[in-house]
Amino acid sequence: MSQPEPLTRLIDQLQRLPGIGRKSAQRLAFHVLKGTREDADRLSSAIRDVKEQVTYCSTCNSVTDADPCGVCADPSRNARLICVVEEPQNVMAIDRARDYNGLYHVLMGALSPLHGIGPGDLRIKSLLTRVDAGGVEEIILATNPNVEGEATAIYLARLLKPLGVRVTRIAMGVPVGSDLEYADDVTVHKAMEGRREV
Repeated sequence: MSQPEPLTRLIDQLQRLPGIGRKSAQRLAFHVLKGTREDADRLSSAIRDVKEQVTYCSTCNSVTDADPCGVCADPSRNARLICVVEEPQNVMAIDRARDYNGLYHVLMGALSPLHGIGPGDLRIKSLLTRVDAGGVEEIILATNPNVEGEATAIYLARLLKPLGVRVTRIAMGVPVGSDLEYADDVTVHKAMEGRREV
């Protein structure tokens, strides 16, 4: 028995999301189908609003609905510290632990020659501009503890150290080979607490 074409289209679109296979996409599609029209409208409205209203902060590159973002605009944050992460979701993971009160800089990826991602593809130039502007005392490299993240951290340390800023790396409380967005609060806390000089 063939399924209705709109349902097939929904399953196909859901399957395109990261981490969603065919069976998960089918479960989600049937969940939407079982729900009310209002539930479906709220879901589609939320997706549309994200695309129309959320952008990237012109200072740190994190996601925001106002520019600059809430973190960059917060005068209570310690502007002498900048924590460098790969993706916007890493900002949320570190902030959730509530142990860090500095600013952020999102690279929008990590160095990966195998995937054709070089230094020019990352937001490194704007990080160097922020450091050159003065007032920054420490850069915390919180790239993911995998091969690409380590290569990115080493590359950044070589660029930043000559600028006279202290460069530290988060401790390996975060398991090697994982992503920061999946780390629990205690693991992120230990990683920030045990950061070391690069």
